[in-house]
Amino acid sequence: MKKSILIIALGAVFASSGAYALNLQDMLKDELLKQIEPRQAEPQQTAPSETGNAHGAQDNPAATVLGAFAKTSTEDEIRIGRQIAGDLLGAAPLVPDASLQRYVNQVGRWVALQSDRPDLPWHFGVIDTTDINAFAAPGGYVFVTRGLYQKLNSEAELAGVLAHEISHVVHKDHLKILQQTRLLNLGAQYLGKQAKGQDAVQKLIGSGAEIVARGLDKNAEFAADRMGVVLAARAGYDPYGLPAVLEEIGHTAPNDSRVALLFKTHPAPAERLSMLGEAIGTHFDSLAPGKELKDRFYRIR
Repeated sequence: MKKSILIIALGAVFASSGAYALNLQDMLKDELLKQIEPRQAEPQQTAPSETGNAHGAQDNPAATVLGAFAKTSTEDEIRIGRQIAGDLLGAAPLVPDASLQRYVNQVGRWVALQSDRPDLPWHFGVIDTTDINAFAAPGGYVFVTRGLYQKLNSEAELAGVLAHEISHVVHKDHLKILQQTRLLNLGAQYLGKQAKGQDAVQKLIGSGAEIVARGLDKNAEFAADRMGVVLAARAGYDPYGLPAVLEEIGHTAPNDSRVALLFKTHPAPAERLSMLGEAIGTHFDSLAPGKELKDRFYRIR
């Protein structure tokens, strides 16, 4: 397929990168690892049940949180994502390189601005593990492993990877999985227990490792690949950055422990490339080439 796409000027954005740069070391202190404040339930008029209980969920904090989780407002979504992100960072901390983290946030937030949810409080980071993978959590939390980052060769490839994960957040893919699995099974187990704030959210979502290890439906991954290519294109990058990464990962031996989780939770790279090829076709052939930005790509020291 011909490598071509509309160029979007990025100079002004990166010239004022202070507006978008987020120091994830500060985020660890101020946001990801702080305790989630218990939400104050608003007084509600609840109709009496057939058993005569007029208080309903107000008498049961766990039921209150379960109800809020089912409705999943943006505030709820961010709260859940923050907890999952904290779990992930508890298992594998960020790479201790502030410049790297700022750079990844600059790229990620610029790509996220091209999505249908630009107003989420997007946070990006590189976590310190040799595994080859990337993760997204509800509410705008996106992480790339050091193992995957070190396989990248350009900013366009980074943008493609981040765009794929951004797409999962935009589509609320992990949130849907939580709704489908947790809400079906948690009622009997937790409705009778008293749980507040962070403990309640933790019980509702399980652990960060659990949510990312569960994997998504193949169609969700294919859709995220398609949208990821489009978002990278809108941001002015070469849209073939993500396919290049998939091709590189495909060269990794299936028995390599670094890709064990990735291959378990995602379709095979060859299958993803095939589906992307069919979807993209010649749609980008009439447009000007996008940017690869190999020289600007930040390399881990």
